[in-house]
Amino acid sequence: MSASTRVFVARLAGTVVFDPIGDQVGRVRDVVVLVRAKGAPRAVGLVVEVPGRRRVFLPLTRVTSIDAGQVISTGLVNMRRFEQRAMESVVLGELLDRRVQLKDGSGEVTIEDVSIAQQRTGDWLVDQLFVRRRSTRGSTRFRRGSTLTVPVDAVQDLTRRSVEQGAARLLEAYEDMRAADLADVIHELGTARRLEIAGALNDERLADVLEELPEDAQVAILSGLDRDRAADVLEAMEPDDAADLLNELPDEQATQLLNLMEPEEAADVRRLLEYAEDTAGGLMTTEPVILGADDTIATALAQIRRAELPPALASMVFVVRPPQETPTGRFLGVAHFQRLLREPPHAAVASVLDAETEWLTHDASVGQVTRLLAAYDLLALPVLDAQRRLLGVVTVDDVLDHILPDDWRGSDDEHLESIGPQSVPAGRGEAERREPERREATRG
Repeated sequence: MSASTRVFVARLAGTVVFDPIGDQVGRVRDVVVLVRAKGAPRAVGLVVEVPGRRRVFLPLTRVTSIDAGQVISTGLVNMRRFEQRAMESVVLGELLDRRVQLKDGSGEVTIEDVSIAQQRTGDWLVDQLFVRRRSTRGSTRFRRGSTLTVPVDAVQDLTRRSVEQGAARLLEAYEDMRAADLADVIHELGTARRLEIAGALNDERLADVLEELPEDAQVAILSGLDRDRAADVLEAMEPDDAADLLNELPDEQATQLLNLMEPEEAADVRRLLEYAEDTAGGLMTTEPVILGADDTIATALAQIRRAELPPALASMVFVVRPPQETPTGRFLGVAHFQRLLREPPHAAVASVLDAETEWLTHDASVGQVTRLLAAYDLLALPVLDAQRRLLGVVTVDDVLDHILPDDWRGSDDEHLESIGPQSVPAGRGEAERREPERREATRG
């Protein structure tokens, strides 16, 4: 790489990382820098997401090329999960959208991007900031502030975290990320930064992200929102996830939020709160795809085609007598997705009905639910009451969330430490196998 190599970090996010023979190692998720009291901040490595949604540290000493659309590494990557150290900052997570003062006294600016440049010594330094001046309100219309690129030493207080920090640029860098992956990013940030990001997300996106976070993070974020916003987000969540979250809150706070929710949305959540958490009733969702026997297969396919519908719920349609809102009329059976695809669109759903499908009572244990899902290779099971009315549906993802350990999102499987093409090849000496760890240990 030449001495003039310069990279803007926001544009680097999501870039694919390859090893020397062209195999994909992962994608860049952030850049780690050391912000020092004196001198330009030094970039020491990349946070790379590898298969399994694990984020690892790739020292910049292991990067041989950074070009448009790709990063080339030496192929030796320490698979230990990245843990941020006290003196380190991550650019996307902590520096973008930060407000700082220009040293020339011309006012406050917001950091929208950060460039890192490789020096002749091989070190990477933060050398420039792309910033935006504060917006101004003119006599006739609102004017967005102008942008400019300034040397990093043109601003002050970069080492001190701003009390107010937005999240627009960070979310722009991650806008195509799935909710589960964005949840991983947010989970690794501090509480204050999580709340800033939560404030910038719309209700639906925040609801999707909350459903993927551990319970303690869910509670911290929801409790940090104002009550009306928190109620709106709960309404946007799946009823079973909203009920699980409310179960983790103090009774008084949960009651206040339920009272602020729309009555129809709150009714579903209140009903779920009546069931024990470790039963089918406590696990189920009350919003599967429900149709009448006379509805057509075309209607069924249109319903399960909805983008917001989770895959497990899209695997089958639940057919009932009126009413079609849970608790429904008498449950008639299910129509499986694959069967629907094989029949004429104008045919009635009743013509492809599986009336012998297994079902659960609301007090069925998690063990019973798991055994039935596994025994019949199903993604979802109906929950019926004594009158065979449909109360809700338990999906395989609900069960997995319940039976996995609370810290499963952050836990490391031992076998992942050494597998994959990016690991150190077998047969090398102990010193060489430990070289990535030694490099990482000296990044500070």
